[in-house]
Amino acid sequence: MRFIATIFWAVAIALAVSYVLTSMGGDPFVVRDALIVAGIFSVFVFALAGFVLKEDTE
Repeated sequence: MRFIATIFWAVAIALAVSYVLTSMGGDPFVVRDALIVAGIFSVFVFALAGFVLKEDTE
């Protein structure tokens, strides 16, 4: 479930940020580019959660 939530929020935030920045720059909005950024962000979050933020088990 946490993977689905992470992917959902990564896509939602990437689309919103991409839309705002391309509108401010006067460029056309391209959904494909925003989805690529969301994919990269999701992989980064999964790696961070899996390797760096692992809880100590005693």
